[in-house]
Amino acid sequence: MTTVPVRLLAICGSSRRGSWNRQLLAIAASGARQTGADVTPLDLKDLNLPIFDEDLEAEQGLPAGAIGLKRMLRQHDGLLLACPEYNGSITPLLKNALDWASRPEPGNPPSAYAGLTAALFATSPGRLGGLRGLSPVREVLQNLGVLVLPHSVSIPSATSAFDDQGQLVDTSQTEHVQAHTTELVRVTAALLARP
Repeated sequence: MTTVPVRLLAICGSSRRGSWNRQLLAIAASGARQTGADVTPLDLKDLNLPIFDEDLEAEQGLPAGAIGLKRMLRQHDGLLLACPEYNGSITPLLKNALDWASRPEPGNPPSAYAGLTAALFATSPGRLGGLRGLSPVREVLQNLGVLVLPHSVSIPSATSAFDDQGQLVDTSQTEHVQAHTTELVRVTAALLARP
């Protein structure tokens, strides 16, 4: 679909086994691959990041997981983010990772977020589908210089929205997720094609 290769990093803000947001992210990633994008899934739990601590950073430098995350961010053009809502806000797992990756690293560009785009997704058992939690995610990403698509996708009633195979029962919701993903690929490709 696109003549410019787009590389997307797919991140879920939940580490819970059986996470609905992880299932939603898989649907978004599948849609991105159908457009010709390369998608790399990243499990934040695998980074084994400590709670952000400037004293720890000063004494030991950046943790290996933070260095790895910064490298992955620099190797990709955009982000697919599926984010649960924790008390109306961003999850500690995601916020901690974003904070660590914002720290300077000698010998590398000042920001690992420069030039990145992002599409946001959420699902929850409630009627808003995790929508309230996406506003803080958007704010943090924009403060880091990420170009976030103006709209986001939230899927309500997560307990009944997915079938046993992790697919959305309502095909119109699947189409909505994939349309949002296609828009991210289109916007990112257009930015990459700029001289």
